[in-house]
Amino acid sequence: MNLLSQIIIGFIAVLHLYILWLEMFAWATNAKKVFKTIPPDMFEKTKVMAANQGLYNGFLAAGLLWSLAISDANWSINVALFFLSCVFIAGLYGAATASKRIFFVQSVPALLGLLSIFLS
Repeated sequence: MNLLSQIIIGFIAVLHLYILWLEMFAWATNAKKVFKTIPPDMFEKTKVMAANQGLYNGFLAAGLLWSLAISDANWSINVALFFLSCVFIAGLYGAATASKRIFFVQSVPALLGLLSIFLS
């Protein structure tokens, strides 16, 4: 896998680790500054749901980091394509159901990652 693809994948993995932290550990505090469309009184009420979402973001990050650790080039690319596709689709769903901003935060970087692999 080329260096640009690895950098993009690493960035997306770190982004999803940040989302994991916000949703699992900082939902009732720091997340209020990021998720401004959610009424402040809802953060405490939705803490368990957000933690569940955070866990899924952690799985996406783990898969992307795993793709960077695989020494076999074909397997590395295949695993990266799978997890980038998952991130892209999750971003599309989030944009359609929650906030259009999710498309730009999640789907666009994943699409750039996919393109960087396909064009290399």
